[in-house]
Amino acid sequence: MTHSQSPDYADASLWRGTTIIAVRKNGRLIVAGDGQVSIGPTVMKGNAKKVRRLAGGDVIAGFAGATADAFALFERLEAKLEQYPKQLARACVELAKDWRTDRYLRRLEAMLIVGDKTETYLLTGAGDVLEPEDGVVAVGSGGNYALSAARALYDYEADPEVIARKAMAIAAQICVYTNENLTVEEIG
Repeated sequence: MTHSQSPDYADASLWRGTTIIAVRKNGRLIVAGDGQVSIGPTVMKGNAKKVRRLAGGDVIAGFAGATADAFALFERLEAKLEQYPKQLARACVELAKDWRTDRYLRRLEAMLIVGDKTETYLLTGAGDVLEPEDGVVAVGSGGNYALSAARALYDYEADPEVIARKAMAIAAQICVYTNENLTVEEIG
């Protein structure tokens, strides 16, 4: 795109992600997400809420990717959680199967981190339902920065919220598509 052209806001490849992190430690789950929405080189919004509670507050979900796609996935996940109450793993697997095989859902461009009081999962459109082995998972444009920072802090900091907030601050310093306007949710 040249300087004389304006961005094609319908082009999903120009929508830059976000950073979402989940940290599970000492019986607590923290899910944090930044608030920045960018299209190309332009920050369109700085206070988007990309982390929300589902299933009457028993589940926290955060998304990276296209906003409308994420809301469609949240709705589908909510329906799966109603169909399989208190069975987060089953609801996530069923959503991932639909996401991979359904013609409409296959086009959705987002990743989800989902957790309840005992389990955390990363869901992708490729059919992945991954459980982190070390209590930390992150996605989005700044996800690798936040993940690295959280893993470095994990053995030295007891409070998972402190870990998540510090990791997000580091990601925001490195990734231009991540800001420090956080939404933080906790189960524990």
